[in-house]
Amino acid sequence: MNIPQTMTAITIPAPGGPDALVPGERPVPQPKAGEVLIAVQVAGVNRPDVLQRQGGYPPPPGAPDIPGLEIAGTIVAVGEGISPDHIGRTVMALVAGGGYAQYCCAALANTLPIPSGLSVAEGSAIPETFFTVWHNVFQRGGLKRGEVFLVHGGTSGIGTTAVKLAKAFGATVIATAGSPAKCKACLKLGADHAIDYRSADFVAECGKVTGGKGVNLILDMVGGSYIERNWEAAAFDGRIVQIAFLESPKVEVNFARLMMKRLTHTGSTLRIRDIAFKAQIARELQASVWPLIEAGKVRPVMDSTFRLEQAAAAHARMEAGSHVGKIVLEVG
Repeated sequence: MNIPQTMTAITIPAPGGPDALVPGERPVPQPKAGEVLIAVQVAGVNRPDVLQRQGGYPPPPGAPDIPGLEIAGTIVAVGEGISPDHIGRTVMALVAGGGYAQYCCAALANTLPIPSGLSVAEGSAIPETFFTVWHNVFQRGGLKRGEVFLVHGGTSGIGTTAVKLAKAFGATVIATAGSPAKCKACLKLGADHAIDYRSADFVAECGKVTGGKGVNLILDMVGGSYIERNWEAAAFDGRIVQIAFLESPKVEVNFARLMMKRLTHTGSTLRIRDIAFKAQIARELQASVWPLIEAGKVRPVMDSTFRLEQAAAAHARMEAGSHVGKIVLEVG
């Protein structure tokens, strides 16, 4: 295959609003040992991309400054130690950056085949959200069948994935969302209960749903004022997993409730974790979740598709908060 020397990529000349995303020309990257070069067909858009564009989430050392954490496309070249038999395979991949481009390198260990029955676009919508949810809800949060699970922002890419997976693994699912229409969308996705956080107190509503017992596990992307309210909504021995801060990461809280209810409040970020850690998640997803996808029980929820050159419009849609599910960029 004839691989060009240069490619179109989305650059961020200076932090700012959606218009800070500017198409430009970059050299096509060369795969290192253990890596493959992927001709990107579709790239997923995620909240960390927005934070990077705003100047608040720089790529880890060694990662491209091009945004984009998940891609799907065809392997066109391999690095040292990788069999050329991989060339020509269509895969999805979790990357630490570089996804908003025509070509992107990925560690082979962090690539996965696209489950049968899914389009390439749907494949591109899986890595960042499914890896994040699997690690934080099931590995770190320890969600078990029969437990009550609360996810904030139930119509986001992470939220829709969390609803789908938690329900598939036998939890009772509560989702919060910002409008009656979004709550209806959460219920349609499989949530057992949906709470409009603009018109109702999610703490009180969770108490009603659970008969006053509280929620076993909470996945939170809000932080700020939600931190202590999550503790109030949680059951005794409940767990809260923090994965983002739409509000402030700094807040004054009363730790007495944490002690009295024997709560566990943990958190994580995925982007800076090493290849081996992400590879383990990939193996678990392929073993435990791929069969559910191929059986039609779980699939990514798609919102909208933009061309690569329309990355600014894609970010504007995400920031407007009107999307339900994944926003993706069509590249090739």
